[in-house]
Amino acid sequence: MQIAIMGAGAVGSYYGALLARAGHAVTLIGRAAHVEAIQSNGLTLETSSGRETLRVTASQEIDALKDAELVLFCVKSTDTETAGALMASVLSDTAVVLSLQNGVDNADRLAEVLDREVVPVVVYAAVAMPGPGHVRHHGGGELALGASTVSASLVRLFQDAGMAATTADDVTGMLWTKLVINCAWNAVSAITRQPYGALMAIDGLREMVMTVTGECRAVAQACGVVLPEDLEHSTLMIAETMAGQRSSMAQDLARKRQGEIEHLNGFIVRKAKVHDIDVPVNHSLLVLVRALEQGHRNVDIACR
Repeated sequence: MQIAIMGAGAVGSYYGALLARAGHAVTLIGRAAHVEAIQSNGLTLETSSGRETLRVTASQEIDALKDAELVLFCVKSTDTETAGALMASVLSDTAVVLSLQNGVDNADRLAEVLDREVVPVVVYAAVAMPGPGHVRHHGGGELALGASTVSASLVRLFQDAGMAATTADDVTGMLWTKLVINCAWNAVSAITRQPYGALMAIDGLREMVMTVTGECRAVAQACGVVLPEDLEHSTLMIAETMAGQRSSMAQDLARKRQGEIEHLNGFIVRKAKVHDIDVPVNHSLLVLVRALEQGHRNVDIACR
């Protein structure tokens, strides 16, 4: 299958590598340095099993999407509409689009721009880019696809490529669950520049994470979303299962790039205002990350 990755950062490059290894024709569309490294030396995939280099097509040009049968949309939430507008004029009428993004409303926002169905996908993968042309897998990799006429066949395609993929009965609830976990940890890791495990050693941090989670749960309930009963436990477990990892937001700030705070804690703050709910800790995290981001906003389309 002809598969394109729109916004090929760490997440897009990881799944692109797995699909290329399975024999699909994969095109990565991303930043200049990443594209140039892939064009020169291939895409390096590093996992616990070792390191391998895969030959994939890489481009900075949106026209590279024109022959794609399947598009994995991996752009940061801040750039959904901008990237979608670029894609709209070149996509085939029959191309299937999946949104592999953080946040809960990207698929709907992208569908409106493209005027076609976009399938939301919940992504559970710890990946990073040590450098251009190099993606490192730290753990996870599961995909949960929202219901659509093509989801079952795509689940099989991903499974055949060695991925753990399923169709989600309640993709909205799963997206919200991931949103809450991201709200609890991403900004804290970004502000402190600390990995999750180290943060738990800080007196009062556990209570703050639980407060953020409780605020998010109240907002979700007001929005008619049912979250898992064990969400608080799952949120705290991140400090153990991903102890050595810093959040993607922390990595964005370290590279002086705009992160996704407006679509994580910022989303909760906006929804809370609609429902007249106080979310002071989410609001504080939002304002602090805004302050850190000020002065080094990157205008390029950001990749996951």
